Amino acid sequence: MIFQTLDDKSDCVGMYVDGKLHFDDFPSNLTKTWKYTGSIVDSDIEYAWLRCGGQSLKQACPEELIEEWRRLQRRFEAYLKSFRIGKISMREHCFFDLVPNDFLQQFCEAKNQITEYVFENYEKPENYEHLDKVQKLLYKIKYRDLNISSENSKSLFYKTHIRERAQKLLKGSKHIDYNLFGTVTGRLATNTSSFPILTMMKELRKLVKPHNDWFISLDYNGAEARTFLALAGKTQPQEDIHEWNKNNVIRKKDLTRDEMKTIFFTWLYSPDEHIALKNSIYNKADVLEKYYIDGRVNTPFKRSIIVDDRKALNYLVQSTTADLVLDKAVEIDKFLQDKKSFVSHIVHDEIVLDMVDDERELIVDIKKMFAENILGNYLVNLKAGKNYLDLEDLKL
Repeated sequence: MIFQTLDDKSDCVGMYVDGKLHFDDFPSNLTKTWKYTGSIVDSDIEYAWLRCGGQSLKQACPEELIEEWRRLQRRFEAYLKSFRIGKISMREHCFFDLVPNDFLQQFCEAKNQITEYVFENYEKPENYEHLDKVQKLLYKIKYRDLNISSENSKSLFYKTHIRERAQKLLKGSKHIDYNLFGTVTGRLATNTSSFPILTMMKELRKLVKPHNDWFISLDYNGAEARTFLALAGKTQPQEDIHEWNKNNVIRKKDLTRDEMKTIFFTWLYSPDEHIALKNSIYNKADVLEKYYIDGRVNTPFKRSIIVDDRKALNYLVQSTTADLVLDKAVEIDKFLQDKKSFVSHIVHDEIVLDMVDDERELIVDIKKMFAENILGNYLVNLKAGKNYLDLEDLKL
C-alpha cells in the first residue's frame, strides 16, 4: 500500500494512508512511498524518489496532475515562507502541527498519485539497494548538526575576506544536506540550504570541530590511480601510489612526487595518451573495452552513465571511486550504530568520524574495514585532529 509521511524528522511521526491521517496505530501493510524519512523503520519500504533518479515531485508529476500539484506546491511554499517570517524553525517543529489537516490530506494524496505513477512507469535501477543504504546514511548526517565554533580560531578573523566568510558560516546552517543525485557520476554535492562542507575555503575548516574528542579522517592514498589499477585487474601497491608510479612505471628517480601526480592526472583527464604512461600498465583501451559499451559507462556498482568517449574513463574512475567511499561509509556507520562515535561527514574520497577517545581502539578495525573494498585492498591515509583543518597523520 502506498503511503506518505507527514514530516521528514524521526521524532515527527505521522502518516497519510488510504485517504486518512494517522498519528498512531499505523497500518501494517505499507510498501511504497515517495522518499525515505526518519519515521520509517521498515527496511522493506520502496522509494519512488530512488526509482526516478532523484527527480523532484514536480519533475516526476504526470501531465494530468501538474496543475493541481502546482497549486498545492504554491500553498506549501506559502506556509514555509510564513514560518520563516515568524522565525519558526522547521528543524524544531513538526510540519503537521503547523498546517490544516485538509491541506495535509490534499498534498499527500497528490504525492500518492505521483508515487504511484513513478512505480508504474520507471524501472527499478540496478544500483537501487546501494542508493537506498546511502540515502539513509545521508539522512542521519543531515539531522546531526555540526559543531561550528570560533574557539581557538582567532587567526581567521585577521583578514577581511576570510573574516566575512567565517562570520557567514558561524551564522548560517549547521547541517550538511547532501544531494545524492547532484552529479552524473554519483559524487556527492550539497543542496543550497546546506553547510558548504564540499566548497568552503580550506582555512575555514578550522571552525568545524568534533562534538566528541577527535576527528578521525580516512581517505584512500591516490584513490583514482588505485581505482584504475583495480579496474585493470592489477595488484594494489601497498605504498604511496605516486612514488610507486615514479619508481616502477616511469622509472625516473629525479622526478618529484608532485610531478608524478601531475603526470597521472593529466593522463586521466585527457582523452589522449600521455607519452610517459604509454605502453604501461595504465592502458586506457583495455579498461574502456570492458566498462564502456555503446556510449555508456557501466561501473562495478551498477551505475550506467551516458557519456562521450572523451570523458568515459574520467567518469568511470570518478564514479567508481565515489561509490567505493559511500559503500564504506555505510559499512562504518553500521559498525558504529551502538557506539558514541559516528560518521560526521564525507568529502569526496574522505570519510570523517567524530570519535570518542574511549572508543579509540575501534580505529584499527575501522581502518581495515575502509581499506578492504570490493575492488581490493587500498592503502589508507589516517589522520586525527581537534578540528577539521589541523589533522595530523595517525600511525597504527
